[in-house]
Amino acid sequence: MFGKKANKIIALFIIGIMTIGFAGCSNQTGTKEGKTEIEKIKESGKIVLGTSADYPPFEFHKEVNGKDTIVGFDIEIAKEIAKDLNVELEIKEMSFDPLIMALQNNKIDMVLAGMTPDKERAKKVDFSDKYFFGKHYIVINGKNKDSIKTLEDLKGKTIGVQKGAVQQKIAQKEISGAKLKPLVKVPDLILQLRSNKVDAVLIEDIVAKSYVENNKDLVLPGIEFKDKEGGYSVALRKNNKELVESINKTIKRLQKEGLIDKYFEEANKMSK
Repeated sequence: MFGKKANKIIALFIIGIMTIGFAGCSNQTGTKEGKTEIEKIKESGKIVLGTSADYPPFEFHKEVNGKDTIVGFDIEIAKEIAKDLNVELEIKEMSFDPLIMALQNNKIDMVLAGMTPDKERAKKVDFSDKYFFGKHYIVINGKNKDSIKTLEDLKGKTIGVQKGAVQQKIAQKEISGAKLKPLVKVPDLILQLRSNKVDAVLIEDIVAKSYVENNKDLVLPGIEFKDKEGGYSVALRKNNKELVESINKTIKRLQKEGLIDKYFEEANKMSK
């Protein structure tokens, strides 16, 4: 009789523990794992932008009120995204190549860095609608303006490209017989070009124009490439549908209000 009673007490005790355990699991899922990306961002009060601030007029360093500041076209769009979410914008600067990895590792919440949403990247991250479309220009040292005039003239030449950027892929596909020299930062590519360590550099059209306007020894020979995949988007972690939709709404609003063109023109002037 005592044995049956003891067994009953033990059984009730085990059931009680299991009930508490399930309740704890349920509570954990509801408060942590169940939160959407937007809920986490709003709870923290900020959205963290990852960018590579070496790509004027999209993102670059500028002294503002005596302080070194990251500014540019992409930065203004990021500010609008933060404003629509009613949170602060925090900027983390790094090289272009590891931006996607930083996004996957939760070190940043989004990437705006002149990033093209190609198929390879789309396997790793989600993308917003495109907010900018552009071309890509070859830039050369003025000393070579008579020897590099056409696409054929680039055969056998050393072409500088930003590592991991869309220009690297375009050069691989479109410039036959060229030797590519990928570097992390665009200013390093320009330095290599000016010191004749590369024969040409392939970069975004407006960025190319900006560097040529500010460096009299550089020339645009008129060799350009259209990006078939085209355009720039905001990169986000996978499976964040709600955040993607929110950012798409911001992009559509900026387009409707004419702010995309305004921000681009302002950033272009500021970069000179």
